[in-house]
Amino acid sequence: MFDTPIPRSALLLGLAGVIPFAWGAATALNPELQGWGVRTLGARFVGPYIGLFYGAIILAFMSGVLWGFAARAEGRGAATGYALSVIPALWAFFFTGGGPTGAAISLIAGFLALLALDFLFWAQGLAPRWWMALRLLLTSLVVVCLIPVAW
Repeated sequence: MFDTPIPRSALLLGLAGVIPFAWGAATALNPELQGWGVRTLGARFVGPYIGLFYGAIILAFMSGVLWGFAARAEGRGAATGYALSVIPALWAFFFTGGGPTGAAISLIAGFLALLALDFLFWAQGLAPRWWMALRLLLTSLVVVCLIPVAW
């Protein structure tokens, strides 16, 4: 299924994109680290705030990625792909309010649903062969990092 290796640059950039999620989880779990982060970076860049804000941005970014995949399709497939590609951004917009717990749970659900959309585009040959290997890894890491924010 995943016979094509992930290009090194895509893997490294993808993993770098997990850093704000990991930092958010670390500062949510460690009060001393959170205190240092607040004093050094500001309250917006620690704990649930960074994970939630950044998560909404990444879901919107992934809508753009899926839109690019949809552009490779034709006819009804393209129209369906364009419609599906906006779901992650709309999900982030409509479902990440209402407090950190609800927002984190909504983001977790959004990233898991995004994985299903990734699979759909990949199965149609619109995404690179290595796409699902990368997306499974990154989604797993992101969900694990959002769990401490949710609970």
